[in-house]
Amino acid sequence: LGAVIDLTRAHAELRERSGLVISLLRAYEQVVAAQLSESPSRAALKERLGQLVNLAGRDYAAVQLYAGEIRDRDDVEPFETRKANLRASLLETEDLRELSKGESLSAGVELLTNLFADADVRDKALEAYIRRVYRAHTILDCKMEPSGAVSQGSWAFKYAGIPEDADSPIRKGHIAVMPSSVQECSKDSFGAVVDKFADEVKGMDKVAASSGVPLHNLFIAFGESSIGKGSASEKETIAAAEALVATQAAKLKEIGVRQVDVVVPQEGDEPRVFSLTSCNGFKEDLLRRDMRPTFVHLLELGRLQENFELARFKALGKLSQVYLGVERMVGRVKPQVLFYRGVSLDQGIMSEEGMVKQMEEALDQLDRSMLDSRVTVTTSSRIYVNLLQELDSDPQEAYKLHRKLIQEVQTRLSSRLLKLKVDEIEIKVRCKKGDAITSVRLVASSMNGKWLEPSAFVEYPDPVTGVTTQFCPINEQGINEQGICFLDPYPSSNKLQMKRAAVRRISSTYAYDFLGLMEVDLIQKWGQYLDGMKAANAAPVVERIPAGLFEAKELIFDEEGVLRDDIERVVGTNTVGMLAWRVFMKTPEYPEGREVVVIANDVTVQSGSFGVLEDDFFEAASQYARAERLPRVYIACNSGARIGLVETLKPLFKVAWKDEANPGQGFDYLYLSPEDYASLPEGTVEGKEVKAGGETRFQLSDIIGKIHGIGVENLRGSGTIAGETANAYNDVFTLSYVTGRSVGIGAYLVRLGQRTIQMQVGPLILTGYSALNKLLGREVYTSQDQLGGPQVMSPNGVSHLVVNDDQQGVAEIMKWLAYVPKTADDGPVALRGSDPVNRPVDFMPTKAPYDPRHMLAGHETPQGWVSGFFDKGSFTEYLPDWGKSVVVGRARLGGIPMGVISVETRLVEQRIPADPANPASREALQPQAGQVWYPDSAYKTAQAIQDFGRGENLPLIIFANWRGFSGGTRDMAGEILKFGAMIVDALVEYEHPVQVYIPPNGELRGGAWVVIDPTINSKVMEMYCDKESRGGILEPPGICEVKFRGEDQLKKMHQLDPVLVGLDADLAQAAGSDDIASLTKQIKDREAALLPLYLQVAHEFADLHDRSGRMKAKGVVRDVLEWKKSREYLYWRVKRRLAEQELVKDLGKAGVEHEAASAQVAKVLGEAYGSDQAFLAKMEQDGKAVKAEVATLKTQALTKSVAALLAGLSEEQKGEVLKSIK
Repeated sequence: LGAVIDLTRAHAELRERSGLVISLLRAYEQVVAAQLSESPSRAALKERLGQLVNLAGRDYAAVQLYAGEIRDRDDVEPFETRKANLRASLLETEDLRELSKGESLSAGVELLTNLFADADVRDKALEAYIRRVYRAHTILDCKMEPSGAVSQGSWAFKYAGIPEDADSPIRKGHIAVMPSSVQECSKDSFGAVVDKFADEVKGMDKVAASSGVPLHNLFIAFGESSIGKGSASEKETIAAAEALVATQAAKLKEIGVRQVDVVVPQEGDEPRVFSLTSCNGFKEDLLRRDMRPTFVHLLELGRLQENFELARFKALGKLSQVYLGVERMVGRVKPQVLFYRGVSLDQGIMSEEGMVKQMEEALDQLDRSMLDSRVTVTTSSRIYVNLLQELDSDPQEAYKLHRKLIQEVQTRLSSRLLKLKVDEIEIKVRCKKGDAITSVRLVASSMNGKWLEPSAFVEYPDPVTGVTTQFCPINEQGINEQGICFLDPYPSSNKLQMKRAAVRRISSTYAYDFLGLMEVDLIQKWGQYLDGMKAANAAPVVERIPAGLFEAKELIFDEEGVLRDDIERVVGTNTVGMLAWRVFMKTPEYPEGREVVVIANDVTVQSGSFGVLEDDFFEAASQYARAERLPRVYIACNSGARIGLVETLKPLFKVAWKDEANPGQGFDYLYLSPEDYASLPEGTVEGKEVKAGGETRFQLSDIIGKIHGIGVENLRGSGTIAGETANAYNDVFTLSYVTGRSVGIGAYLVRLGQRTIQMQVGPLILTGYSALNKLLGREVYTSQDQLGGPQVMSPNGVSHLVVNDDQQGVAEIMKWLAYVPKTADDGPVALRGSDPVNRPVDFMPTKAPYDPRHMLAGHETPQGWVSGFFDKGSFTEYLPDWGKSVVVGRARLGGIPMGVISVETRLVEQRIPADPANPASREALQPQAGQVWYPDSAYKTAQAIQDFGRGENLPLIIFANWRGFSGGTRDMAGEILKFGAMIVDALVEYEHPVQVYIPPNGELRGGAWVVIDPTINSKVMEMYCDKESRGGILEPPGICEVKFRGEDQLKKMHQLDPVLVGLDADLAQAAGSDDIASLTKQIKDREAALLPLYLQVAHEFADLHDRSGRMKAKGVVRDVLEWKKSREYLYWRVKRRLAEQELVKDLGKAGVEHEAASAQVAKVLGEAYGSDQAFLAKMEQDGKAVKAEVATLKTQALTKSVAALLAGLSEEQKGEVLKSIK
């Protein structure tokens, strides 16, 4: 309890404690860090910093950010070391062009400013700095000119990426190093620099002829200073710089200076850079502060500023920036976007590993920025990277490569992309083929509906500004010259983005984006499958991921109300809050393709509520899935049945108060004036005319309205779709995924579909917690999760699985579908795997309690992998938190998907939560012994059997290890008898092969045997036992209490023990009382000594009745198995039974009874029928012939049935029947 109180206090004081930690971090940074150097103490502190950085959640954001900054700085070499290394490089090299391009300068380009005052390397430092900073442009010449106390240099350059035939102006740059500080610099000194620059640009264009935009740049570097960010000295420096430049403002404009960059080196730190732009009257542009002068152009910040107000965040790398953009739009809600803008010098990013690494860097920075308090939960993200190195490729090849790279990024980083709400990725490249250089924009965008859909555009930049004036699309064949080219400054949020933001507000994903998640997960599944087969040196079903992997066709009502998949519409233009698609996908199980119907609420339409139109659409889509016999997946995110009022009446109706002067006495009725009543469409209201207060009134008795879908009609629709969902569960595979929330009828639809996956932030509720609080008259509940969160719905068996986010949710949907056949009429399909079916089962069940999951799936040990019964990696447990004394799931046996039911042998606990509405209520933990069925686990068993059989069509294996049912008062009151009977009901209805197997050291006794005995449904059920298993009514101690009691054990002693035999003989001949008493005592003592041993003998005797030999002899099991080889045996048995079932069912369609059909199949197969492997070999070799014979038998049976039906008709009636058939 003390630990709980400490944790509660810690969370209550989180803000104060965070402030204290930040203060300590400041002290560490300012005082301690410099003294610790590289001592062990410093290493320990770095470890602590890492722990602070890894704290999860926005509540720790400030601590995370501060600790991260300190840790990042600590990881960098000391300033003086880096400066010395850079100086040495400058002294050694003569080729500054190569140095400026080399990797050795990447970590020290800003440090060059600290060498501007070093006479030995000053000129080289200046030139290297200019060449490095302007490396993205075409530098035509660059020269440094020492001149007394002021070193100066100049260079001419043009924007890169401009076509050769374009009239791109030559621009001039000039740099001067002033020996003084900004504040100390004289007007004359600065004027001399401007005069020199003016001389250099004589005869050159000063401004662009077409736009009048200035062309040239001026750099002024000053002496080292210490200017803290946000400090008074910073304000003073900026003011002094603006004042200094203002003295030459007129001349700067005259000579065409576009920007003056003031560079102030910092001792021991990166330089401060202040950019004063001509368009801003040579005042500082805050957005460009401390940024390399060329970055504004390279990062295309101008595009952002057109539609967004930008706030710059601290970035980790020198070649990247992060901005928070708030849209420039009128309205209360202004969407936010986090922009990552980066420059890359490495052509390697156009490889799979390079691109993933680049995206991880961008996502890391976005992740860090998301912690800022200014960022909202709905803020989306966009990534832009400008690759400066030329790509040896043409645009079409670049586009093909881009599609491949984006697929890899989606596959490997999908969870992070979703978490950070990345809606667009842009990679700007320059493709070089021969002498031709083409600027290409590679894009992956969700703006058009599909999640991060790849596209590419050729850019046509303005030769003067370098800004792209139009983008022309590239298709598979190359540049689409007939396509529509466009100019996009940087799109503000369109309707689609606003919808996404609305959905993200409730922690869900826009309905259309689930299709992209499905495609990404499908790619991942293929990659995992192919990699696994390759690692095992096994042959996969196909060698590579097939083309045409995924396609989704939206189901839309046509004008006649018929649901069709050949109508197209723009994503997000739906007006009904329900969507559906017919999805085609090629999976490892079905490389030729399979189809699924996906239905989803659109929570952006009236909060996802169910109105009449939504109900009609849902019903039609569900019926479509049933008619096509396709699996039906429902993505639930809604607010229940739609409620509403006739809004047009609100301003019109009046109140008939009992006393106008005293409303507190109440009112008699509501009414309309005759004029207002006459203005309404006929049938809007019902009532009668009355005279009161000296006027005519229309007294209201009923409000009907003209809008269909605001009241009870919605409840009628809810009832309709509830019934439809129940029917769908019986007819096809149904699966529901709950995200965001699902309320009222939405919650019922999920339950009626039975199989449910629930997201952590996805409560299933009947009504909101605030409504319940009003009903109770006090604040009892504080969140929806208390009513229907995973902590409620998983332990009660409504939710089969709980996932953390929508990406994991989709992954589990796809995983579940992998066990399910193509249609409800098909059988399961085996997936070629890498786990040999003939391998032994390594895990050995023991008499002591063990984890049954290890028996089913195998597990890792320090000695290596211990294999279980099923294929490695194929077992998935469902309903893990409900009925814990039973384990259910799905797995593969030799690739064949199977339903699995097993027994928990360990002690478990059932948690019954406290009721917040009852102050006296307390949480209860009820222990449940292993190998026993309790009410919840019996219900779970019956539910699992139903799920396996309906739509999934799975063969079922039950690892039977139950000692019986719990029959105590509590459990009898808890309906154990009802739920145990439900197991029988479920098995009676089951239509697919069922194998009951008593595992090694397992036992099946009493009522537990009864409810799974194969005679319950002999058409499909078989029972097997292991050599070391047991089966009987009671356990040996129990049966000995009845059938081998103490007196029976004593008789056996006197029969077998020679000592007792002798004593008995002596006692019979004894005459004296002393002898009799002595002998009697000896006998009693001997009996007492032998009794424990003979109790064991009795138990052993009883146990011999329960062993596998007797079970086989009595015909209650089909065969006795050896555990190590059971996997191979049952694989062949299941495979054979599935093949036989297909033939028998085919005959059953012609009305042939099961036993007769089996006999006919046996006759067709001949001797092969008696052996599983021979049966399958016969089917593989002569399958067509066998099926042809079965088809003949089917025809004969149909003919016989039809003849019997026609026998009772007259000739005339027979003729009419035959005529109708034709």
